[in-house]
Amino acid sequence: MGMMKEFREFAIKGNVIDLAVGVIIGAAFGKIVDAVVTDLIMPVVGLVFGKLDFSQMYVLLGTVPAGTDMSLEALRKAGVPVFAYGHFLTIVLNFLILAFIIFLMVKEINKLKRSQAEPAAAAPAAPPEDIVLLREIRDSLKK
Repeated sequence: MGMMKEFREFAIKGNVIDLAVGVIIGAAFGKIVDAVVTDLIMPVVGLVFGKLDFSQMYVLLGTVPAGTDMSLEALRKAGVPVFAYGHFLTIVLNFLILAFIIFLMVKEINKLKRSQAEPAAAAPAAPPEDIVLLREIRDSLKK
């Protein structure tokens, strides 16, 4: 019974809910980045490098049965081993873009935190009244 109570307290803490929201938003954000790379960036890169389709870049590692189309999908369906490095390049590019966007977001959040912390540190707290009185007594005794 105690373990269920502990689990319930853990599950309703704000951190668990924040984590769940972060995972859901992260999944959606990953799809957006994938669409940006696949639909916007890769066509431009392909145009610059001579209309390359990175998703179809591969190296054959086995023999191709007669009559099999030479597309990556057809080769995989035929069971031909292929080293599909183009798909890997696309995934790496997705990761780099996502990491760069997250870096920019964290950088801006840190800048906001620093700007909010500076005014609080700039205003020193006034000393308590008894400290002020003791300083006055000290100063008058020095004279």
